[in-house]
Amino acid sequence: MDTKLLLRENIYDALRTEILTCRLMPGEEIREQDLAARYEVSRQPIREALLRLQQDRLVTVQPRQGYQVNPISMKDVRDLFQFRLALEPACVAAAIESADDQTLSALDRFRSIGPEEDFIDYNRAFHDALAAASGNSRMEGAIRDVLDQADRLVRLSVSAIKGRDPQKLVSEHGDIIDAVQRRDARAARKLISAHVIDGQKRVLSALGRSAVRP
Repeated sequence: MDTKLLLRENIYDALRTEILTCRLMPGEEIREQDLAARYEVSRQPIREALLRLQQDRLVTVQPRQGYQVNPISMKDVRDLFQFRLALEPACVAAAIESADDQTLSALDRFRSIGPEEDFIDYNRAFHDALAAASGNSRMEGAIRDVLDQADRLVRLSVSAIKGRDPQKLVSEHGDIIDAVQRRDARAARKLISAHVIDGQKRVLSALGRSAVRP
């Protein structure tokens, strides 16, 4: 790969990760020169990365002022979870229809969470694994993209489950795994739908106490 292209990709990936993990917070103002100094590069790859992030709807260009990390609105939350509600039951149904027994058995690792394991990472890995089990690369890619966006919401709302035992959510994962492994498409779709809807309620409740747009 061309060295300049590799540099542009690395800058884009790094900035995208900073936004999605909330190291760059929603609403935060960012400037090309500051980012260029931090990453020790010229402003050109920074500008190109920011323009790509604008296309991803993660930043907004502010004329003569720089850029702003896009704030999160309640509408963003509803839109993302509505998209998940359309995609994830379809992915689960595809996994039941086409995945082999070994692939479905591998989901057993999500029946528990280690004492030192980050819940957000564990939860993301579970939903990624369900998407991969579908065998449909387009659906898998779409789900991973929407989960990238949803990670920002989950991290901002993590206070909603701080101090609480995550076992209820882990147990919900176990119920979904049970239905998938016995290839009960109706039950699996119902369970994953309820799981996504409950997730939306938790995020909306948490963000309703934060400085987000309607």
